[in-house]
Amino acid sequence: MNKRLIEIKDLHVHYSTEGKIVKAVNGINLTVNKGETLGIVGETGAGKTTTALSIMKLIQTPPGKYVQGEIRFKDQELLGLKENDMKKIRGNEISMIFQDPMTSLNPVYTVGDQIAEVIWTHEKVTKDMARKKAGSILELVGIPAERGGEYPHEFSGGMRQRVGIAIALACNPELLIADEPTTALDVTIQAQVLELMKKLKDELDTAMILITHDLGVVAEVCDTVAIMYAGEVVEYGTVEEIFLTPSHPYTQGLFASIPKLEIREERLQAIKGLMPDPTELPSGCVFHPRCPYSFDRCAEEVPKNYKNGNSQHVACHLFDQNPLKGVEMNDSSYIGK
Repeated sequence: MNKRLIEIKDLHVHYSTEGKIVKAVNGINLTVNKGETLGIVGETGAGKTTTALSIMKLIQTPPGKYVQGEIRFKDQELLGLKENDMKKIRGNEISMIFQDPMTSLNPVYTVGDQIAEVIWTHEKVTKDMARKKAGSILELVGIPAERGGEYPHEFSGGMRQRVGIAIALACNPELLIADEPTTALDVTIQAQVLELMKKLKDELDTAMILITHDLGVVAEVCDTVAIMYAGEVVEYGTVEEIFLTPSHPYTQGLFASIPKLEIREERLQAIKGLMPDPTELPSGCVFHPRCPYSFDRCAEEVPKNYKNGNSQHVACHLFDQNPLKGVEMNDSSYIGK
């Protein structure tokens, strides 16, 4: 059994804006074990990045606010830590690869100095020693060490993302958070970056949280998957469980929207409707206005997490007494109007 590395319990994060409360994360529970990769999947606005920033304690307050919940890293509660104590963990034990490397890298410092800064901040080394180690890390991610004296604008998108990975891995963190690290890259470079991340993760025995829209990336990289919708985890399980038996109607809708090579279709299927306004979330199950299987209880009562396999859990009333099984993935009720 892997040892539990980080545990999120009943996390709620809200933002106050223009007199309204944006409910970005609403009571999620997640666990990542040492050496494990968790994939978090969902539409834009599902709360994926807010969850990641909460782990790093990078939510700007105000307007953001940790309403309730716990984030425990190696049995240490993070949300209650003072900023100076959190700085010792951030970049050292927990690191993050941000979504856009062009905006996360500082344009007025060389990439070598940006990697070295992480090293001399957390390790007892001189600046010269840190720069030398930074060159070695650049080599590790496939960039010649002599290019450490260049600036971010002198690198391509894929190379900048490699620099972002190098910064995140500079101090051999125990947990790496990757927020859509390949979204802005073309398919060829995307494959290279994913292969690099897998290789380094295995070599360094680093746990990883991968945030993505791409179910193909999840299948390639992850061990477990959390499906998020409107700030909640609606389904959780191993990659095999989620891909072989997608059970929540939202998860099934995501899989139904993927084109299949073996089936010729005139149009792709889509989930009807749009994500709810986070300032006015629906009552009961947040997915019920878009769900083709909803009934009266769905609008009145928040569903519990029901077990549907060894580790698979589904937040859906259909799994209370009448488990949803054998639903056709090409159900016409999913086709958008």
